[in-house]
Amino acid sequence: MRRLSLRLRLALAGALAIVVALVIASIALTALFAAHVQRRAEAELSVQLDQVVAGLGRDADGTLELQNPPADPRFDQPLSGLYWQIVVEGALLRSRSLWDHVLPLPPDELPDGHVHIHILPDQADGSLLTLERSVTLPPSLGSERVRAAVALTTADLRQARADFLRDLVPYNVILAIALIVAGWVQLFFGLRPLAEVGKRVLAVRSGQQKRLGDDFPKEVLPLAIEVDALIDAREAELERARRRAGDLAHGFKTPLQALLGEADRLRKNDQNEAARAIEEIADAMRRHVDRELTRSRLAGGTTKGKATVAPVARNIVSVVRRTPDGSALDWQIAVPEDVCVALEANDLTEALGVLIENASRHATSLVTISAARRHEMVEIDVLDDGPGMAEDRIDEFRLRGMRADESGHGLGLAISTEIAQAVGGALKIENMSPGLRVTLQLPAAQRDPP
Repeated sequence: MRRLSLRLRLALAGALAIVVALVIASIALTALFAAHVQRRAEAELSVQLDQVVAGLGRDADGTLELQNPPADPRFDQPLSGLYWQIVVEGALLRSRSLWDHVLPLPPDELPDGHVHIHILPDQADGSLLTLERSVTLPPSLGSERVRAAVALTTADLRQARADFLRDLVPYNVILAIALIVAGWVQLFFGLRPLAEVGKRVLAVRSGQQKRLGDDFPKEVLPLAIEVDALIDAREAELERARRRAGDLAHGFKTPLQALLGEADRLRKNDQNEAARAIEEIADAMRRHVDRELTRSRLAGGTTKGKATVAPVARNIVSVVRRTPDGSALDWQIAVPEDVCVALEANDLTEALGVLIENASRHATSLVTISAARRHEMVEIDVLDDGPGMAEDRIDEFRLRGMRADESGHGLGLAISTEIAQAVGGALKIENMSPGLRVTLQLPAAQRDPP
């Protein structure tokens, strides 16, 4: 459940609530319908009971009999489910439908004219809805006390309830589908602001916009305001970090110049070994300062820059060709002119320059630089024909603070990795036997509209 989307969770919960509600409503409606049917049946039995009592009379011999029986033909059909019975003067009068059975009336005392309602067992293992009344006959009929009853099988009531439920189910299914679809539509429109928040957060992360904005419904607006405030606070902190890094770099410039001046003085005094050691220390310090400046500049993780790879690669190669290592190599640049990356030109120069410089130091005769766009990424390959790198050292070069004498490829590769990762890219190394392929993956810049 934790992995389900909010929309799917609400949809499933809403669908379940609708189904449960309709099931409860169906049960309640069926019970209400059954109660209504029973009341109607009791009203009909009450009328027939009145007819039974009113139809009593005496024949020529003075015997009490039902001279005007109810007109319902079911009273004459054996075991039809509708019966009447009269107990008077110790005698028993009953409808033809009862055949040779007797209604098992309970031995209760009935006030004159009152009606009692019973549920009695049926001869067919069912039950009977029974209305019973005790009546004192008029003097013309002998003033006898009569106990009359009419009964209806409840199987008919149960069948009516089952028929009602069967007819109700299709309508409830249609209603459930309609309500679930309506709930989905409501969720779609109701949660659109949250989806818009996600899109704008992605746009902020990719550098397409700076803030989420305030054009949201009032329920979502506080979230957007807090996110924008968090972005403001983060940018302010990053700006302070950049300023501190810049101050640190400027603070190191004077000591580094002093060290280089001291190295030059030592070299003039023929102390070349000491001068070289000081220059190496100063160069290492400068590289570390450059690395931290790059990291602070890219700390935001996004960039709106755009750089074309081909001219940057040509400029770097033109510089490396002037070095002793680069002048002896054959350089091949196969980079399309329309390949652009979402990175400032200076940052691309620093990241790619390290790779090209390393290739010039380790290549035997040839360095090939190529680039191609792969979906939303640009892959820049720098391939040399040198001895390559030990397999167990391929991943080690990216370790924070790795020393140049540990990898043989310098601190610069770590800088290239951090530049790539800061904008969502990566750096890959692969031995080609012979040679080494280093692939710089960077996000592609958005194409300008035509």
